[in-house]
Amino acid sequence: MTDVRSEVAGAARLLAANGLLIGTAGNVSVRHDDRVFATASGVDLAQCGPDDVTETDLTGQVVSGKLKPTSELDLHLAVYRQTFAQAVVHTHAPSATAVACATNRFASMPVLHYQQMLLGGELRIAEYRTFGTPELAAAVVDALTDRQAALMAHHGSVAIGSSLGKAVDNALLVEWLAALLLRVAQVADPQPLTEEQQYAVIEQAITLNYGSPQAVQE
Repeated sequence: MTDVRSEVAGAARLLAANGLLIGTAGNVSVRHDDRVFATASGVDLAQCGPDDVTETDLTGQVVSGKLKPTSELDLHLAVYRQTFAQAVVHTHAPSATAVACATNRFASMPVLHYQQMLLGGELRIAEYRTFGTPELAAAVVDALTDRQAALMAHHGSVAIGSSLGKAVDNALLVEWLAALLLRVAQVADPQPLTEEQQYAVIEQAITLNYGSPQAVQE
């Protein structure tokens, strides 16, 4: 499974290069059949390599690897057990984390830009729970219902996807949207798209097959 480990390590480095993973803060995993490959605890994610990725089963038992898996393994496993996800990205990205820390201002992340509909709409903020606990995992899974991302109060964000690439894309989108929200909030009260406008975005995306490469019709 060297290729899978390399993919996870490469995703971690990419996210670090984009400022979403800082030092050892954050984690990445992918599900491969009944196995999970996750970044190890305490690894400098900007330098993550295949040997820094640990293989476990769906109960969290280590199958291969020399390092202990991420302290948030329970969160990753809970997501795999209860959602469609094939990959999970958890970050402490600056903008998303800032929004998640401002729970007195933001009860959720509203839909200010139509691209947020790619994540399912308004993003919930899971209630604060101590990191690395089953309680946090349960809160995050609830917040991810019908969504591909969620924030974690006073902690960070989680993005999921049907592939590792899509989970990474979703994590990058969450951070861009969070930065947008913070900028808007500096100059005006954020005005979300109405429910009617959000449905129109969905209909148009379906009509245009938005977000997928398409060949020119001859």
